[in-house]
Amino acid sequence: MREVITALELSELNAGVWSADGGWSRDSGGPIIESRDPATGDVLARVQTATAADYERIVVSSRAVFAQWRALPAPRRGEAIRLIGAELRKHKDALGSLVTLETGKIKPEGDGEVQEMIDIADFAVGQSRMLYGLTMHSERPQHRMYEQWHPLGLVGIISAFNFPVAVWSWNAFLAAVCGDVCIWKPSPKTPLTAIAMQRLANRVLETNGFPGIFQLFISAGDDLAEKFVDDRRIDLLSFTGSTAVGRSVGERVSARLGKSLLELGGNNAIIVDEFANLDLAVPAIVFGAVGTAGQRCTSTRRVFVHQSRARELENRLVRAYSQVRIGNPLQAGTLMGPLIDAAAVARYQGAIEAAQQAGGTVLCGNKRLPGAGNFVEPTIIRARNDWPIVRTETFAPILYLIEFTALDDAIAMHNAVDHGLSSAIFTDRLQHAERFLSAMGSDCGIANVNIGTSGAEIGGAFGGEKDTGGGRESGSDAWKAYMRRQTTTINWSNELPLAQGIDFKVGP
Repeated sequence: MREVITALELSELNAGVWSADGGWSRDSGGPIIESRDPATGDVLARVQTATAADYERIVVSSRAVFAQWRALPAPRRGEAIRLIGAELRKHKDALGSLVTLETGKIKPEGDGEVQEMIDIADFAVGQSRMLYGLTMHSERPQHRMYEQWHPLGLVGIISAFNFPVAVWSWNAFLAAVCGDVCIWKPSPKTPLTAIAMQRLANRVLETNGFPGIFQLFISAGDDLAEKFVDDRRIDLLSFTGSTAVGRSVGERVSARLGKSLLELGGNNAIIVDEFANLDLAVPAIVFGAVGTAGQRCTSTRRVFVHQSRARELENRLVRAYSQVRIGNPLQAGTLMGPLIDAAAVARYQGAIEAAQQAGGTVLCGNKRLPGAGNFVEPTIIRARNDWPIVRTETFAPILYLIEFTALDDAIAMHNAVDHGLSSAIFTDRLQHAERFLSAMGSDCGIANVNIGTSGAEIGGAFGGEKDTGGGRESGSDAWKAYMRRQTTTINWSNELPLAQGIDFKVGP
């Protein structure tokens, strides 16, 4: 543990604020928070959080940096991100271990999160040469009409504990090549990974003569977070977190006519029909439900199984769950680490109790494991889709199994929840797959066939509908969220014709 922290230039007490004009803050007025290992309860390190003065300095210096950064050609901005990606490759093991220490996700997932940052860096470098606008034909003679894209300005990023660095990079790397400057407020549950990433980025940017385009503040309470959300100087506010908080963020940003990008919760489901290959479905379900201890927004929470396959799938899942090794997430062979904190354990226990009271049958799990850390057993419950607890996102490794007889009924139940993030069907029948992907099928932002709900690649736009917030990040044309569109018309004639043929003549 100590070797990882030392390798990433962290200490027992770390400044939680970095601005381009002042570096790491020396202001000791903010509360000190502790970063704890959820597997042991041990304190990893402490962080001095931001004050109101720290926040103001960051916003002012960010606007000054933006004036420089937007003037650089986009491919040059891409070079900065390429260099950061190269540095991430060097520190993948150490940073991945720190992700594991702070979040409790297993080491392969911690390393995978850093790899995701490397991948989006590569994507952003290419995107820096493809910030395309359309050329349109004007109805007026000797006129040229086209659109171009300009940087928005300041992009605020509020990230969650479960992906403490990857989601920041989705926003920050694309925003950077678009010409924006980013201000990051990470989760106070995972402050060390944010500080380590900030140090890494600072070193690369300073060494290569780039300005401080990434700035950071860690806050202990809600006051600065609310100030951040309400600040008219923040041109885009990207929020990743719960639907309840995200709804408030969206309303407050809209009240100031600002732009928001919301990546909220998910109540994701897999349909397993009578033609499904269970050799594919079972491992996909287990990873989707158990990976990151069920603390992904894309975690599999419901499985709709055709009644003809229900007992077989139940038996195979229960056997698979019995083989899930729970324990030290840094140890090779561990498949599930702890929940993030005691409050998450309480929510796990409360959800299982609510499902049992509704009539659910627990097939396996339903235990908090003894000893240090926030360890629980992954749980499978035979349930009904109309129970309130099943229709509620619980950030824990709880899987509800629900039977169906007709595909259209399964799709209707699948869609009958408030969230619309990720979805999947396992089938070897083409018609069923295509119906699931059609306008009459899944209402989610992500729809998969014969792969699970969890583990999206960076090349596609990530996000969902309904209470998931409607935002899109990462691949495809998600870069457009970080820019403003400008339509331009150039008249190169000696006349002044008006659009729509309007005749409006005045004397000389």
